[in-house]
Amino acid sequence: MAQARVWGSGHFTVPEGYLNTPSIGIPPAAVGEAVAGAVERWRAGGDSPSGFDEAVARSRSGFGRLAGVPAERVAIGASVSQLVANVAGGLGEGARVLVAEKDFTSVTFPFAARPGTRLTEAPLAKLADHVEGHDLVAVSLVQSSDGSALDVAALRAAADSAGAAVLLDVTQAAGWLPLDVAWADWVVCAGYKWLFSPRGCAWLAVHPRAHERTRPVAAGWYAGDDPWKSVYGLPLRSAPDARAFDLSPVWLSHLGAAEALDYVTGLDLAAVRDHNTGLADALLQALGRPARGSAIVSLEADPARVAAAGVVSGLRDGRVRVGFHLYNTADDVERLLTAFG
Repeated sequence: MAQARVWGSGHFTVPEGYLNTPSIGIPPAAVGEAVAGAVERWRAGGDSPSGFDEAVARSRSGFGRLAGVPAERVAIGASVSQLVANVAGGLGEGARVLVAEKDFTSVTFPFAARPGTRLTEAPLAKLADHVEGHDLVAVSLVQSSDGSALDVAALRAAADSAGAAVLLDVTQAAGWLPLDVAWADWVVCAGYKWLFSPRGCAWLAVHPRAHERTRPVAAGWYAGDDPWKSVYGLPLRSAPDARAFDLSPVWLSHLGAAEALDYVTGLDLAAVRDHNTGLADALLQALGRPARGSAIVSLEADPARVAAAGVVSGLRDGRVRVGFHLYNTADDVERLLTAFG
């Protein structure tokens, strides 16, 4: 059974016990209606390729506002790994890359797949202690598996001291955690979790100092200075800004993202954080565990028993993973607690 819930101007129809936002976020009504309307126009032959340009521009600028950077520093794509490949592609032979142990592989695999790159894993809590001697640190701001958060200040200080570049994946943070990431060389994010967007939209914010170290490994017509004049023939005529790293957009995904980011950037994200972490910490404290201040909780639990309690969750690294977003309430906490007797 679904419940109608309202947060600000957002109206959500969310199944009771839905705690799987770290896997798939539930869109507000306006996002679902925008995508559904586009599907109907598609069925009726009512759209043209250029008709999606405005939505892509809104998606790009919306993520820029969220990350605290101007739109011209934002590239659009379809997934985190595809955008991170632009960073991996710009590394020199023998580049030394530091990553967190058990980080999501969309962050690490693009570097591991590049011949000659030397990767080092370190515990997330001690990542800053290992920066010296590395060219780049690539890490998720919040870990997908259990919600552990990066010590951003410590990493930034260590990277500045060592002269190392930093790539941050904010996929499991953006939308519930206020961001202070404009200083990073690269910031990457997928939109289909906490940002309420359809799968198939992602963004890469590129700091001006990192532009020349980023390679357009999937350059196509949409990466041209004027995409509609870049559809045929040579020479390469890339955009002068981060659009040079664009992938041709997944239209319906970016259309939904444009609506979603307009909504998210109008929220008080500090209030969203307090709501989400308040529910997560209430769950932990009811289970006799310390509060962690994260919207994501990883639990030793029987997945079948959790499902039988009417809770929709994920299973990551052998543990039940739940996430609390603005459409969740204390009722969802109580429902989950019934799985623990």
